[in-house]
Amino acid sequence: MQKLYSNDITQYIHDNIEVFYIKRLKILRSLTLNYILEHKNPYSYLFRTKHILSVETFVREALDDYLYPQEETIFGDFLEGLAIFVCSKTFNGKKVNKVGIDLEFDRDNTRYIVEIKSGPHWGNSSQIKKMIDNFNRAKQELKKTEPDLNVIAVNGCCYGRDNRPYKQKHGYYKYCGQQFWSLISNEDELYTQIIKPLGHQAKKRTDDFEEAYYQLINKLSFEFGKEFCIDGRIDWPTLVKFSSSTQTQKQK
Repeated sequence: MQKLYSNDITQYIHDNIEVFYIKRLKILRSLTLNYILEHKNPYSYLFRTKHILSVETFVREALDDYLYPQEETIFGDFLEGLAIFVCSKTFNGKKVNKVGIDLEFDRDNTRYIVEIKSGPHWGNSSQIKKMIDNFNRAKQELKKTEPDLNVIAVNGCCYGRDNRPYKQKHGYYKYCGQQFWSLISNEDELYTQIIKPLGHQAKKRTDDFEEAYYQLINKLSFEFGKEFCIDGRIDWPTLVKFSSSTQTQKQK
């Protein structure tokens, strides 16, 4: 095992967090009203039940609802990269090409194979079954060349917690938050230490994003008012027809 230095983590975050902000802003600037409404059909029904009366409120909630999972995916990719970097420094961990396996490393005479996720609530039963199949396949491949190798499969989650990490029925561990970062770094407090460098660029980048965000809110609100309002009121039937009618809507 090698020593993990905080300067290494700070430098990695400084060099790579930029991608998160760039992709986030790029998604925001690419959005149109039609795209959001067409890809989130429940808005017309759900927002009606919430008694939304303001165009700006409608647009803001629709935009935020669309952006959040996109941001979570982008940030999840960043966290996966950070975890692999950390493990490469401590246990010579490597990103591997095996299907469904993101990280492989040796610790305490054991080979760990890891699928990394952002948080603990990441998949349905079919997706979890696929992960288990990937673990079993990877174990079989490793055993072919190293029959006596002790292999442990881990679903590593970058945040959250799981108080029963060993999934005995399927033979893998689910380490979340502190447990996961400790496993790949041998540092119990690493999960809190990475917070500080994450905030170094946040202020400037957030300012840039907010300027583009409110500009888009204004633009989409104006367009929504023209297309889906009558006398200042949201025209819900027209909105439902746009998102759910069997007839092709004209391109605006």
